[in-house]
Amino acid sequence: MEGRRTLNPASTPDHCTLPATPRGLLPPSLRVLFITGLHRTGDWLREAFGADGVVQIELDEAVGIARGLSMLRDELYDIVLISHEGGGLDALKMLDAIRAGSHDEQPILVLGDLPARELAAHCYEAGADAYLSVPDTSTRTLIWELARACERHELVADNRRLQRTQRMRVEQEAQESRAMLQDQWRLLSASAEIVPPDLPVQLTDHYRQLLRTYVIMGAGNLSNEMERLADLLAAAFITSRQAMQMHLYVLNEMLSGLGARSARHIMNRASLLQAELLLHLSEGYRNRLKTAASPLR
Repeated sequence: MEGRRTLNPASTPDHCTLPATPRGLLPPSLRVLFITGLHRTGDWLREAFGADGVVQIELDEAVGIARGLSMLRDELYDIVLISHEGGGLDALKMLDAIRAGSHDEQPILVLGDLPARELAAHCYEAGADAYLSVPDTSTRTLIWELARACERHELVADNRRLQRTQRMRVEQEAQESRAMLQDQWRLLSASAEIVPPDLPVQLTDHYRQLLRTYVIMGAGNLSNEMERLADLLAAAFITSRQAMQMHLYVLNEMLSGLGARSARHIMNRASLLQAELLLHLSEGYRNRLKTAASPLR
């Protein structure tokens, strides 16, 4: 058996005494799997954790790659420690085996006798959360590294869950918006497919730009633009049904290119523009009828 390992007790200055319960976010307990080679045991590590006592650590030991993978399949661990041993267990191969076994979210630290400058980068590239040189690491530092690695993986997992929830919400909103759009279209047309309106292309293009601006800015200074558009529609004898078809066609285009943006926000803004458009259009026709009915002077 190789020489007994010990963590460095001198990494804390003499004038600084670590409290029994330090400030911070150390967990009350950790379940740790320590994977070693044939020439190492975990007794020294168990004794170091017990002597510090700040965190209750349940330490299980596995000898060799096969046994380590077997225990990871059968048990749940907060974190894995791998002993890198020259001429013995190769931590880089162990890391590859663990990551290949669908343990991407398992926190893993590597302990070794080599200086960090010689092995740390290789461990990171192989999927470890950190490499610690045993001669240069105190027990408390190791415990903090264990806790920080666990915390990091929890944050990554939480972030992935939030991203999945966000994607599902956006997809659901898009489906609901398209269903609502189809319902509105069926009120106006016998065609099940939303097709381009039988209107001058210039009018449709103008409304497309207006809708995009409205979605981003809101009504703001667009009231005059809305009035001018309504006058153009009235002058071209565009009916409210045709105006609605134009609105739904342009809105469908916008929803199709939505990407990660909120369909619900687009639909809410578009509904306001639709109401304002029909209001201005009805006012335009009313004014034209009023003018036509007035006697000549």
